[in-house]
This record gives sequence, structure tokens and C-alpha cells, in this order.
Amino acid sequence: MYRFLLTPRWLGILALTLVAAAVMVLLGNWQLDRYRGRTAINERIDAGERMAPVPLRDAVPAPSGGAGTAGPAPADDATWTRVTATGRYDTANVVLVRGRTVDNRVGFEVVTPLLLADGTAVLVDQGWVPPAPGGAMAQPQLPPVPQGEVTVVGRVHPTESGGGAVDRRAGRLETRRIAVSRLAGELPYPVHGAYVLLDEQTPATDPLFQAVPIGHTNNWQNFGYVVQWWLFAAMTLFGYGWVARREARRMAGLDEPRKSIDRAAEPTPVTPTTVTPTTPA
Repeated sequence: MYRFLLTPRWLGILALTLVAAAVMVLLGNWQLDRYRGRTAINERIDAGERMAPVPLRDAVPAPSGGAGTAGPAPADDATWTRVTATGRYDTANVVLVRGRTVDNRVGFEVVTPLLLADGTAVLVDQGWVPPAPGGAMAQPQLPPVPQGEVTVVGRVHPTESGGGAVDRRAGRLETRRIAVSRLAGELPYPVHGAYVLLDEQTPATDPLFQAVPIGHTNNWQNFGYVVQWWLFAAMTLFGYGWVARREARRMAGLDEPRKSIDRAAEPTPVTPTTVTPTTPA
């Protein structure tokens, strides 16, 4: 019954089916890797909330280049680690990161370099502030930052991708993304390859700064894609088998009796009889 599967036409259909199913399985495996990676990030975020802070250098390598350069990025398992560092803020190079949303309000995140004792610096995201009256792009009035020595505690945040242009407006740097390497080029000292998302500070930070929440990645979306692609692969193979079986039954004539029964069950059409009227004599 199934010898027709060895014909060039059906062998070609089989090859296309297997290739399509294999591609779908590979796409499912790719989404599975993304699910595992995002799950690991969420686990590090949760662990960072519970851990005691460690010195900055234990998580982020020190920069070794000259002024205007960024150091190496931290290892993946060091991101979101809770760290502490002591230095003084460089208020002459405050960075305003525009277009940032907190609690459904658009404003600015304020990133200030913290100068360390060895002459390097680490960027510290002090928090979110609303824009000045006049629109979401109006530069805010910033509260004063502590003068002198400051100790910060926060989470190691990896550099953001992209970044776009870094402009200087009204004496402040302004950008759209916290791209450490791009911002480092605007600063007169080497900078660590990640920034610190502030949790607490001594002396205390101004209450106008609102803490930037750390959002977990949507790893379950990737898991849904895994199930979707693998299900599509199974449906593709099932569809090939179903079509092949139907063709085999057709070639074997197994569907003919059913068609004959169906035709026998159809009512016989009635031919209308024409009555010719008679003319009275």
C-alpha cells in the first residue's frame, strides 16, 4: 500500500517535512536556551536582594586604561551582585538619562560618577526624578548630593546596549541609554565596566530621588515559545503521516464502498410529468 512513498514526489515531500520539523525543533531549543538564561538572571536578582554587600572590586574588575576608557565588563554571575564602594561624587559630570519610566511616569534617571581613592570612578544611578514643568524632556532641578566622602550600596547593573549620542546641555551630560563605554569617553578618568544601581547611601540620599525598581525578565514567554515550536514540529510530522495514509487508502480503493453507499443513499430524482389538457369535442 505504501510503495508510492518511494516515488520521487513523495520522497521530496518527506525531505521537506523533515527539514521543516528539524528547523522547528532547533528554534524550540534556541528558545529553551533563552529561557534558561533569563531564569538565571532572575535568580541572581533575587539572590542580590538577600546577600550582604561585597567590595566593588570583588564583582567588577578595575579599569586598566587611561582617562576616557571603560574597564572590562563583569562576569555574568557577578551581575546584580550587591556591592559597596566609598568615594566622592563628581557633580561636574552628572549624567541625565532621559525618557525613563517609573510608576507610569516619564522622567530622568540621574547617574553620577563616584570618584574612588585610586583615581578611577564607577557610575552610580542615584534614582529617578520627575522632569521640570514644561514637558517630559525638560531638565529637572536636581537636589544637592552629599559633599565629601560617600559610601554607597547597590546592585551591579550591566551596561546597556546602544546608547546613541551623549550631549551636554546646561552643564550636564544627557543621553538615552546608560552605555558605560560611551559615557566613559566624556569623562576625564577611567570608569568601571558596569554601573551601580543605588540601594542605600551614607550620608542618606535626598528623598526626591525615587529608587529605580529592578524588573525580572519574562522567562515564561520563552518557555511558551519552546512548547509552541515543538508542537508545530510534531504537527508537521503528524500531518505528513495523515496525508500519506489517506493517499494509501485512496490508491487501495478503500474509500470507494463508502462513496457507493453515499450515492445509493441519495434520493432518486423525480421527473415531473407534463399533463396535456384535452379539448372538449
